[in-house]
Amino acid sequence: MAITMSDTGTLNFLWSQALVAGFAAAGATHAVLSPGSRSTPLALALLRQPQLQCTVAIDERSAAFFALGLAKASRRPVLLLATSGTAPANWLPAVIEASQAGVPLILLSADRPPELQGCGANQTIEQIGLFGAHVRASHALGTPATDFAPGWLHRLAARIFEQSQWPHPGPVHVNQPFREPLVPAGELPAVERLPAIHVAQPQLQPDPAAVDQLAAAIAGRPGAIVCGELPATPGLAEALAALAARLNCPLLAEPLSGLRFGAHDRSHLCVRYNRWLAEPTVAGRLRPEWVLRFGAFPVTRRLQDYLASATSVHALVEPWPRWSDPSHHLTHLLRADPLAACQALLAAAPAVAPESWRPAFVDCEHSVRPDASAGHIPALLAELPAGTPLFVGNSLAIRQLERESGSGDKPLHFYGNRGASGIDGNISTALGIAAIHGRVVALLGDLTVQHDLGGLALAAGRDAVIVTVNNGGGGIFDLLPQAGLPEFEQAWRTPQQISFEHAAATFGLGYAQVTDNEGLRHALHRAIARGGPQLIELLLP
Repeated sequence: MAITMSDTGTLNFLWSQALVAGFAAAGATHAVLSPGSRSTPLALALLRQPQLQCTVAIDERSAAFFALGLAKASRRPVLLLATSGTAPANWLPAVIEASQAGVPLILLSADRPPELQGCGANQTIEQIGLFGAHVRASHALGTPATDFAPGWLHRLAARIFEQSQWPHPGPVHVNQPFREPLVPAGELPAVERLPAIHVAQPQLQPDPAAVDQLAAAIAGRPGAIVCGELPATPGLAEALAALAARLNCPLLAEPLSGLRFGAHDRSHLCVRYNRWLAEPTVAGRLRPEWVLRFGAFPVTRRLQDYLASATSVHALVEPWPRWSDPSHHLTHLLRADPLAACQALLAAAPAVAPESWRPAFVDCEHSVRPDASAGHIPALLAELPAGTPLFVGNSLAIRQLERESGSGDKPLHFYGNRGASGIDGNISTALGIAAIHGRVVALLGDLTVQHDLGGLALAAGRDAVIVTVNNGGGGIFDLLPQAGLPEFEQAWRTPQQISFEHAAATFGLGYAQVTDNEGLRHALHRAIARGGPQLIELLLP
């Protein structure tokens, strides 16, 4: 199609259509966009691409966290679009979380053309480099040119798509300026559909010599496998269980590892370690000579201290190009896919730990009596149907889940925003997960819910149950040294006066308030059976 200088609107659309077609050909299936004028050409291209499922979110911060949830659950890059000015700046908290957690996002920010930069034009800021070191790559595109080659944009999109996934999943920023007019003057061209663009990424295999060296270092010695948050990978739970059995060692697994619930062998699993590690004599008696870590660094201080207590070998299996050693005790770093590393260590067949080693952990697990103060975590988990995704908020909620979840045969999917561990955007992230799984239950603190009330606007039409534990503010600070300060109530505990009932009504959610665990079970059972968006307030003294 010949494009004249006066037909800028059509040029903008054709350019955007070619870029979006490239994303679709590379495998993109979801896009999240916020309304704006300068982003019109890309918005039209996204909305008219049949391969894309588009969600419109007014609040850019909520939109970014919703996209984060979509990408977490689908494990595929999600396109995110905003107009120029401060709009993309609202993405920053979600971009940081995606970068820290290894979640692929493609950030499409529309911009003003060069002649409107640096001269006081309205809604214009410096957008190039806006996200600094928090993106895997940045692409500053020029304004659409009449002689552009569609094939170049198709392959650029495929390249951007891959950059967001490999070698270290995370956000990629694309800044796209447009000149006016932004809407084509005539009929829009037909949607372009391309053949799939296939990019095959390798599975990172461990170095055989490094495997042999690690196997020799742990052979016949007392140690432990410790698993933090791990991406869901078919066969990984079974492989980790088999490795623990082969080494005759305990497997200390956090909830976000995905190992606590499911049909895999859980005979070597330890889930009550935060209780028995509180006893210094027990922690000292069970001090390991080696630890083998998979996944993110642990959430709780006691498990972190247990890792640091390893006397000889602190090994980490890490496929991404990042350094995860906040305790500064690492002795072995195995760059490999976790499943491949398990299989290689099993094949190496190191000698097992002393016969008396693992039974001591079994005794500790069995010695832990039910906590009289616990309750709402087991009550909530008991009501979740098999396969339900549970999104867990930060601060107190994730620590309570760590302490009280136990384990079981029922398969459950656990999610959290543990990359930067913020309380922002948790509702929106959970709703993005619901868009993939078809359902979500979220367990969040009262301040976390207040921090993302706008995210409730995305709940319409979704099977989503938001359980907010209202304990009168920042309960996590009760456990920290700040609790002894005279300014504690004012500056840390910060009790609020929000009405969650009114918030639910504002955004069209069903609402129930309960005050005990039995009430929570009944309310959750009714909410799941009823379907649709629901908010349950668990009011604690």
